Amino acid sequence: MLLVKLYSTSALLLLVLSCPLWHVSQSVPVMSKGPMSESCVSYAWILLQNITDALTQNNLFSGINCTKQNVELNMKTKTTSVCAPKESKCSRNAETEFNLESCLTNIGEDLVHYYGFLAAQPDPDSLLGQTVLFSLRELMENCFPWIQLTDLASVKAAIDRPSSYDERLNLCKVLKGFQVRTITINRAIGYISSGQHAK
Repeated sequence: MLLVKLYSTSALLLLVLSCPLWHVSQSVPVMSKGPMSESCVSYAWILLQNITDALTQNNLFSGINCTKQNVELNMKTKTTSVCAPKESKCSRNAETEFNLESCLTNIGEDLVHYYGFLAAQPDPDSLLGQTVLFSLRELMENCFPWIQLTDLASVKAAIDRPSSYDERLNLCKVLKGFQVRTITINRAIGYISSGQHAK
């Protein structure tokens, strides 16, 4: 089972790293941002691992075969296109220029989007809070300090109650989308951290 899980994670990572799907939408400019450190690469990798592990938790998706569900991506950002490496072979235009500010802005918007969604999910057993949300918060606080995290007091009532079938189904689809987007985020943070974007 562990071998199958590792193989499926590796296959998904290879697929998305080699030629990610490009999506178009709008983003808002934010303050200037600095480069990513090696620790940010680790925070992003831990987040991806925690999301992948959460997708196998039967308690989160009781009554649902999550592996057979569609992926629901955040379509309000353009992370996959603006974070494509310079002269990416998967890009429509081989002369693409990498814009650090735009890439980090879109990643930040994705992180805020998924943080808000996941923080509002019923989680009576703290399966999301102690893993995915914790590692997401770590990434945001340490690598995206300009992001203001919302107060979780407003979603406390939702966290403590059991989830309905529709909520579990929606969580499965969104979490699968977050997994795909986090692979793109990992690729982008690794690219920035390596300094290749500045060459």
